[in-house]
Amino acid sequence: MILVERSAHVAAPIEVVWDVVQRAEQLPAWLAGVRAAEVLSGEGFGRRQLVQAGRGSAHEAEVIAYQEPTLIGWRERAKGAGSRAEARTEIYVQLTTDEEEGGTIVRLIVVRWPAGPVKAALLRLGLRRVGADLEDSLARLTDLAAVG
Repeated sequence: MILVERSAHVAAPIEVVWDVVQRAEQLPAWLAGVRAAEVLSGEGFGRRQLVQAGRGSAHEAEVIAYQEPTLIGWRERAKGAGSRAEARTEIYVQLTTDEEEGGTIVRLIVVRWPAGPVKAALLRLGLRRVGADLEDSLARLTDLAAVG
């Protein structure tokens, strides 16, 4: 398992930030590496969505954590020929009201279970990029939530 997380303060109420992060169609606007996303079925916990990465890969995702307005998490599995069922990624967005400064503290967490030791080694080499992508995502989310 490989875990990367980043946090940031967003100068917007938790309800505004929640409205952005819980909608699948908003993912491309703030989550780095996402080109398109659509809901396949359901809503809230158990919702299924299709997430297309900027590199052309598509992942079917299921919402596995949903506590309005503080937590959403989904599990992605690669689709298509050659994908390994045991490889998966979980992404969590945790929101907390910032009592001291106002606004919201956003914590992004990515947990990856690679398909074998070679993939694990490659993922470890790319940890800086994953961290940079999370920081970019937080900056984009900050801008998006400020607009409302």
